[in-house]
Amino acid sequence: MRTVFDSLLAVRWLTDPLSAPFMQRAVVAVLLLALAGGLLGTWVVLRRLAFFAHAAGTATFPGLVLAGPWGLAPPLAALGAGLGFATLLSRLTRCGATSSDAATGLLLTAALALGAVLASDAYGAGTGVDRLLVGTLLGLSDGDLLLAGAVAGGALIGTLVLARTWLTTGFDPAGAAALGVPAARGDWLLLALLAATVVAVLPAVGALLVSTLLVVPAATARLVTHSLRALLAAAVALAAAEGVAGLLLAYHLDLPPGPAIAVVGGGCFALAAAADPLQRRVRSAA
Repeated sequence: MRTVFDSLLAVRWLTDPLSAPFMQRAVVAVLLLALAGGLLGTWVVLRRLAFFAHAAGTATFPGLVLAGPWGLAPPLAALGAGLGFATLLSRLTRCGATSSDAATGLLLTAALALGAVLASDAYGAGTGVDRLLVGTLLGLSDGDLLLAGAVAGGALIGTLVLARTWLTTGFDPAGAAALGVPAARGDWLLLALLAATVVAVLPAVGALLVSTLLVVPAATARLVTHSLRALLAAAVALAAAEGVAGLLLAYHLDLPPGPAIAVVGGGCFALAAAADPLQRRVRSAA
């Protein structure tokens, strides 16, 4: 009898939050963003663009702060700030002033500092910094859902059409040119889809936690998979599972959803990383 009672409690723990309309919208948004983040996150991890993806998300912070006072749509302001970041990064690395990682870290720090100044009383933007940094997954608009659906569709189509191009140019750029693979166009499309996905993820988890849906699930999946198809599927599944689990924890424990999802994702990565050496020893013994 006690087992049945415990089972009913567990079912209610899962189903009761989903009866609320705002939770249903949040779950739909998480699933759409998980599809986009899992697919593109796979290429981010394989192409070693994780730091760039995180920095591009954080660099949108000043644009988001200015969106309200200047009467701009937040996605457009975020996209403009992200493009400005990418342009400055390209110029710094092209002129040889510093390495790519150092330039990324420098611009990342500058963007956070500028956003903090603009959000302070000195400028008077009057914008909630916590909302911009960690998102408002439980308060998404119809436009946010439409944008999430658009980037999910774009990521799916891009992966189906350009998977061979992205894989070839990522591992053998010289060979890609010899084979006639359109490397430059493929890279541009990947970065464009990545930028659009970053903008779509921002309302959900904020500027600081973009990697939660765009990098962490794919990085975790890479530790436990051994083929590209398995990696893509596992990254999407993990992003969806971690997102929904984080939402449920946030609902029951009265936590912000973005940080809750980040904690769940970090825990899954830690478990996979701890199990990876054991798997290697088992395969070696076999």
